[in-house]
Amino acid sequence: MSLRQALEMTSATDVGQARSQNEDFVAVDADFGLAILADGMGGYCAGEIASGMAVTLLMQGLIARLPEMAPEPHALETLVRELVATVNAAVHDTARTRPQCAGMGTTLVLAVFHDNCLLAAHIGDSRLYRLRNGLLMQLTRDHSLLQEQIDSGMISKEEANWSSNKNLVTRALGMDPEVPLDVNVYDAAPHDMYLLCSDGLTDMVTLSDIQAAMELMGGNLPLAAHEMVKLANEQGGRDNISVALVKVIKPFPARRGFWQSLWSRIFK
Repeated sequence: MSLRQALEMTSATDVGQARSQNEDFVAVDADFGLAILADGMGGYCAGEIASGMAVTLLMQGLIARLPEMAPEPHALETLVRELVATVNAAVHDTARTRPQCAGMGTTLVLAVFHDNCLLAAHIGDSRLYRLRNGLLMQLTRDHSLLQEQIDSGMISKEEANWSSNKNLVTRALGMDPEVPLDVNVYDAAPHDMYLLCSDGLTDMVTLSDIQAAMELMGGNLPLAAHEMVKLANEQGGRDNISVALVKVIKPFPARRGFWQSLWSRIFK
């Protein structure tokens, strides 16, 4: 069943003011409740290849597998972990066998909306935020040297704004044969807004300005997305800038047949 009547989605990406190529890749599909964003890294064009492979293969895999997903608890998480592991291996093998792709990798942030819930998965420092009842909350935690320094008390969050270690990730898809994936599940309610973004946005634009754009332009998601890109470019646009926005319009319970309903009651 399509989720297009329950979810509104849009995305935008821009090369920024300082880079010659865009190594970000972002895609959304409201019918299947999917939003995926990746920020590539590597040699000439390699980051673009890594991020493009990651988003394209994951989107294809999820669209193919979601309709047949079993009703057991945690089935969606299992599916996402299996697909990310497969895609990680594909990116890693490409980097290993193609000299021009050596050392490439990519961050990943993925949102799957299913059965009135959001499954969020991420690797690296691309982020997912939720705006609910006037509160903008970061739902992901960066896999970065900077975050480790904050967690250890070496520097404060305020000092982190001026750190030279902002772009040093400690985890990336495709860099190693296996990579840990952080997965969390949250309830999703009508009027929620969700933002997936690369660090080209959050390094340039304050969270208060991001929230203002979401609140003031939430009635026009494409306009809100392009406003965020514009703000990042106006502040210098030192990196590629990518965003995906999702707004929950109404509940989206999964359609269940007899056996699915019975299974849900047993394991509720």
